[in-house]
Amino acid sequence: MCDADYNGLEVADLRVLMFGWEFPPHNTGGLGTACYGLTKSLSRQGVDVSFVLPRKVDVNEDFLEFLFADVSRASMINAYSSFTQAGKEYCNSLLEAVNKYADRVDALIKSLEFDVIHAHDWLTIKAGIRAKELTGKPLIMHVHATEFDRTGGNGVNQAVYNIERRGMHESDLVITVSNFTKDKIVKHYGVDPQKVVVVHNGVELPLVYRVRQYKKDKRIVLFLGRLTLQKGPDYFLRAARKVLYHCPKTLFLMAGKGDMMPLLIDKSIELGVSDNFIFTGYLREKDKKSVYQMADLFVMPSVSEPFGITPLESLINGTPVIISRQSGVSEVLSHCLKVDFWDVNQLTNKIVSVLNHQPLHDCLSINGCLEAAKLNWDEPAARCAEVYNNLISGS
Repeated sequence: MCDADYNGLEVADLRVLMFGWEFPPHNTGGLGTACYGLTKSLSRQGVDVSFVLPRKVDVNEDFLEFLFADVSRASMINAYSSFTQAGKEYCNSLLEAVNKYADRVDALIKSLEFDVIHAHDWLTIKAGIRAKELTGKPLIMHVHATEFDRTGGNGVNQAVYNIERRGMHESDLVITVSNFTKDKIVKHYGVDPQKVVVVHNGVELPLVYRVRQYKKDKRIVLFLGRLTLQKGPDYFLRAARKVLYHCPKTLFLMAGKGDMMPLLIDKSIELGVSDNFIFTGYLREKDKKSVYQMADLFVMPSVSEPFGITPLESLINGTPVIISRQSGVSEVLSHCLKVDFWDVNQLTNKIVSVLNHQPLHDCLSINGCLEAAKLNWDEPAARCAEVYNNLISGS
């Protein structure tokens, strides 16, 4: 694939300056996971990526060159917490870190040679804009989530929105992770739809994946994600109470952290389901794999999910999924069950059906696993390489 040719320029000749905010194992969300999968596959296809992080961390991957802006750790606040509920002090701290990141671009890129600039989300786009101003190189903004997703459209932070909008309009091209997200930025940010390219995310495949069939008395239903309004954990909790009427031996795992955790714990006690709930906190990759394989069913009831890699991760570990229709991943997955996030009764019925009917469970598990295995990062990387070449060639 390294010698693929787009508009006369070989992929192997491409040099990309990419601005990120996090990278595994130092990541707190899907953005780092996506950057890892994308850059690894770009490297396999012969694209040379210089990946910039805001501060120095211990990362050592042979397929990337890392650069560090050395923004202080004190300024590096968890990018995935809720802006609207964290208070002014938090907002100011994170915005300060974003600005410092951009301020240090001049020194970082002095001796670098590259053809295109690729910036991920609002946290890095100011750095990307600065690099474009200094070099005149074309700029891509890769939108993984918008402020409307993070807040559910309630209490959008104006400062963040302004940075997102500026980035989308000053970029030469915008990549979104789904048509769901493309429609959102066209509607809320006034971006020309002709300027937006959809590149769905992929999943990093294990060396060996296999399908498991569960035949045990106690069933396990998994929620894995940030415990914030965007991810819909409250709908999961409400559905769990109804599921327990039909399947009283079910155990619910809620893996993740976020500002809603205290509320969810209190609510589980109030609803009388706390004995059937385990709150695990944030899980690293090894532990995530274990809970995927432990679970009989994975549920993603997101209110607004630009893509959603976790269902693909669940499927390649053999665990069937129920996902909200308000997600980008629903555009590429067929072998799953889909619900509207707000329809707790429908979610309950589908959870009970999978738990009580082994043939349905096995059908979703086997076919979902095979489908997810085809959704690796090679095609998204090839699409990005095509975008790079089209920008450089002016086509």
